[in-house]
Amino acid sequence: MAMVLRYVNDKGQIIERFVGVQHVTDTTSSALKEAIDEFFSSANLSFSKLRGQGYDGASNMRALVAVAKKNIDVNSFFTMANSLVNVVGASCKRRDALRAQYQEELVRAFEDDCLITGGT
Repeated sequence: MAMVLRYVNDKGQIIERFVGVQHVTDTTSSALKEAIDEFFSSANLSFSKLRGQGYDGASNMRALVAVAKKNIDVNSFFTMANSLVNVVGASCKRRDALRAQYQEELVRAFEDDCLITGGT
């Protein structure tokens, strides 16, 4: 999840700053809120003047989607792009699951004294 701060400076100008990327494995609202809470806490930022503004692109794209569906080439392109996004998204979740499984296996091996290290 990309983290961008938008604020108004002393001159009344709107300033936007990219401040980081927060890795999330779950995209439910409660999980996203928790990730944002953790990010703000780690950056020592206050919530007192915070106002949320999020974008998923859905509302902005409705008219464009209606027009794109009428054009076969554009519709075909977005069908392929959508499939690609689904594959990449599934790959990220799969990688997270494999990483968690590997970590569990390492913990078990460590507890069972089955790890061989390079040290003496």
